[in-house]
Amino acid sequence: MSSDDSRLREMLTRIDGKSYKVYKGLSGKRFTFPDDDFDLTFEYIQGDPFASPSKLTLAIPPEGSGLPPWATSTPERRIALCDFLARRVADAISSRGSNRSGSGKSGLIAIEQPGQKIARTSAVVMLDDGTIEVRLVMGLPARGRRIAGHDAARLVCDDLPSIVLRSIPFASQDEAKLAQHLEVFEDSVWLRAQLAARDLVAFVIDGATLPRRAGDSDLPLESDEVVPFLSPDELRVTFDLPNAGAIEGMGVPGGVTAIVGGGYHGKSTLLQALSHGVYDHIPGDGREFVVTERNAVKIRAEDGRSITGVDISAFIGGGAGKLPGGRDTRAFSSADASGSTSQAASIIEAIEVGATTLLMDEDTCATNFMIRDARMQRLIASEDEPITPFIDRVRELYEEHGVSTILVIGGCGDYFEVTDHVIAMRAYRARDVSARARDIARSQEISERRSLEASPLTDFLPDNTARCIDPRSLDPRKGNRVVKTRAFDTHRASFGERELDLSGVEQIVHIAQTRAILDAMVWCKKRLERDDLLGEDITLADLLDELEACIAQDERGLLAIAHRDRGDLAMFRRFELAAALSRYRDLKLHPPRG
Repeated sequence: MSSDDSRLREMLTRIDGKSYKVYKGLSGKRFTFPDDDFDLTFEYIQGDPFASPSKLTLAIPPEGSGLPPWATSTPERRIALCDFLARRVADAISSRGSNRSGSGKSGLIAIEQPGQKIARTSAVVMLDDGTIEVRLVMGLPARGRRIAGHDAARLVCDDLPSIVLRSIPFASQDEAKLAQHLEVFEDSVWLRAQLAARDLVAFVIDGATLPRRAGDSDLPLESDEVVPFLSPDELRVTFDLPNAGAIEGMGVPGGVTAIVGGGYHGKSTLLQALSHGVYDHIPGDGREFVVTERNAVKIRAEDGRSITGVDISAFIGGGAGKLPGGRDTRAFSSADASGSTSQAASIIEAIEVGATTLLMDEDTCATNFMIRDARMQRLIASEDEPITPFIDRVRELYEEHGVSTILVIGGCGDYFEVTDHVIAMRAYRARDVSARARDIARSQEISERRSLEASPLTDFLPDNTARCIDPRSLDPRKGNRVVKTRAFDTHRASFGERELDLSGVEQIVHIAQTRAILDAMVWCKKRLERDDLLGEDITLADLLDELEACIAQDERGLLAIAHRDRGDLAMFRRFELAAALSRYRDLKLHPPRG
């Protein structure tokens, strides 16, 4: 009796020259490759050689992968292992060469390319029983719109097993590189978990390479002129990592920290590294042990963004929560927000879903939101200014609500009066100038000092920020498609008929995250519809708790919330999903009914 792979080869050669649509007969079928220790399932078959490629899942049982217990001994190691194997598959595909001939996408084999971060993805998944699932796309070969059956047989029955053999079994791995990949990830996760006990919100290891090659590249800058990071003595801390042992570097304490210095001296580069420190990096990235607490959110002004029902009265509208003309800011909505209102809304939205550290760069903030200096205060009376600047809220956010702030400041020394620590960057070298900054703040003439413009936050946090989404406002339909979403790039997508601008959500770092966020929005709609039918409500924060639990408890991870089986998703944080929902221009809320 012939094996499944032999039958598949015969089937493909037999349909040579037939209409391309005959390939559809493979859809949903599973074939066993006994000599190569894997099963192949055709999840989706493209209808045309020029259409999106077909989707395949390979399942390699434990006896086929031969992975040792140390590689799968912890949840962290299993995540890093899957990431490592995805990179190995990508390398095996790349070394194969293009080998493409025929029309459209004929001959294509691809896997979602990982970036500089290690994350849970749907490209390679380890099931509870140790089975490794690999999700690929393939362009089934054609000549014109006719099946190239012999080419298909070679692609599926020869090239695919070769890729698996060179990338998945433990015998094919560089054991030292695999161990390093797992240990670096495990150490990074452990290190982040230790920050709170040390009253730190971030850590930057000595020797880190922070600069990137270009503004649109996440790769490390490779140059003799790169200055490795070195901690100031005053902020130096030591950790004893489980695998790498003792390391030293700069600990950024909780509270209010300013990063200062001249232009082009590395202020924004440090903040960007801290912003990306909510993720874990691959060996060789240069930021392997640059870690920031997981609930840190980068905030910026976004002129023109959409805001729906956000209580921004702590910053806009004063104690009465009113703008000139009587517009209420306690449930503020706008289709075209200003820089100050957009930044205020982004802060509230982040805190609403659990942010405990805010990251800001003066260059991308609204000036009038950040500060009103003494001269402006003397010219424009406080009763004529509806904005309470951030400088007058930042200490209260920390002292009363436990929300720390790290901000880059280049031109506003008034912030020295409200900071706990000031780090100066000079030629990419960090110095602790906190004492000097305090002396300067104290020496300022009374006539030059600005006045406090804030009233107590009272009920601003946390209950007053809770929002409940009306599921009818989330509409992923387009034409005759019940669900039609698309990620054009990392920060631009469509959800149904609506474009979704995520350019201000800087901590989305990979297009696979954007795709997963779109699927999560569909999941949220379905979950909210269930409650709506029962006449119940769920706040956005609670909704995100349920979604995270759904992903964590399912052995296939992100596929638990995906609206179809796919290998091009990467894990996102709740903050970026909340930001996408908040920027969806058709979003509507309803008041709690409970």
